[in-house]
Amino acid sequence: MPVAFVSFNTRWGAAVCAQTQQSKNPTIWLTEWAPEPRDVYWSNLAIPFVAIAIRKLVMGVTLFFLVFFFMIPIAAVQSLANLDGIEKVAPFLKSIIEVKIIKSFLQGFLPGLALKIFLIILPTILMIMSKIEGYAATSILERRAAAKYYYFMLVNVFLGSIITGTAFQQLHAFLHQSPTQIPKTIGVSIPMKATFFITYIMVDGWAGIAGEILRLKPLIIFHLKNMFLVKTEKDRENAMDPGSVGFPEALPQLQLYFLLGLVYAVITPILLPFIVIFFGFAYFVYRHQVINVYNQEYESVAAFWPHVHSRIVAALVISQLLLLGLLSTKKAADSTPILLALPVLTIWFQRFCKSRFEPAFRRYPLEEAMAKDTLERATEPNLNLKGYLSNSYLHPIFKSEGNEENEMGEWRDDDSLVLTKRHSKLNTPGASENSYIASPEYDEETYNYQV
Repeated sequence: MPVAFVSFNTRWGAAVCAQTQQSKNPTIWLTEWAPEPRDVYWSNLAIPFVAIAIRKLVMGVTLFFLVFFFMIPIAAVQSLANLDGIEKVAPFLKSIIEVKIIKSFLQGFLPGLALKIFLIILPTILMIMSKIEGYAATSILERRAAAKYYYFMLVNVFLGSIITGTAFQQLHAFLHQSPTQIPKTIGVSIPMKATFFITYIMVDGWAGIAGEILRLKPLIIFHLKNMFLVKTEKDRENAMDPGSVGFPEALPQLQLYFLLGLVYAVITPILLPFIVIFFGFAYFVYRHQVINVYNQEYESVAAFWPHVHSRIVAALVISQLLLLGLLSTKKAADSTPILLALPVLTIWFQRFCKSRFEPAFRRYPLEEAMAKDTLERATEPNLNLKGYLSNSYLHPIFKSEGNEENEMGEWRDDDSLVLTKRHSKLNTPGASENSYIASPEYDEETYNYQV
């Protein structure tokens, strides 16, 4: 296996080795902070470094085709909102379409519902693609899957809905006008799609939040497992496991709604109340689910935030560019050149934040490492750290639940931590009850290297 976990007696030593180049040859002895024991994705540790680069390239090409070829069904979904087009293609359906109830259903509810069905299977596919890429931590796999899902929804749900609707509704105008008039045509169509996005927010956002609090799917799956698979108390505990928050699916959806709010805040403000209601419900529901329902499967110490921040800033730039395009079609066209400073300043702000603050999420300060080492030697001179580190990174197949609890009991006799009201032995093993986890912002003294 071309990977190893190395432990140190001090945080300072671990920080120096994990954050510096160990060899003159930049292709050997590559060191990085190890994920915490619960976060390790063991299946990918044996993948050679060169193979990982090839896998990432192949998956990148695959993602490109998945994103852009998926616009074909999106176009079909958008065409459902145009009843005149349906009547031209299928004249025999005219009598059915003209029924008031059916007409309202086709125009208002069906497009958003069909789009939601298309998107249901995507998170699973994107997570499989991330695993094929070879990342060695579950948190990284979820971040990569979330990024893929966001790019997909940005291109297909947002841009695809606007561009596809424009192309199908005004194809004749595109073919018979000068290129300088195309931005005007697109600028006119952006407000026209506000109705579709309002419907999409209600169908996907509001209904999705209701489904999150009801958890009907996990309930049905539990009863099926309880009926056919549960034989022991351990099987029942596994069947009742609620899992963790679905970051690969939940985060991109929240970021998409934030993008919609920014874009239509000026263009079509009537959409904002629907966005505000969604985020209000989402706050209370996810807060309840995180505290009382879901288990914490790993600790990534805010590793998601730099990616979320970048996409929020990107959403702001997109909204500014679309606003410039719209204003260029109105009487305020003369003010458009002045507003060009907005995206420039926003991009500069993102670069400033990335250079100044992102290292705090990637590196562990040596000053803090030394201070904690000194404090620990003074306050806990008998701390048996080796007893924990010697077994914390064993492959799960060599571990048992009883052994893990015994090891943690021997590691720290004076454990003053208080258990929370909800405690699950299944997804929160003993290693998570202490401050020593393998992330640079915490006190782990372990890093891995790849040969």
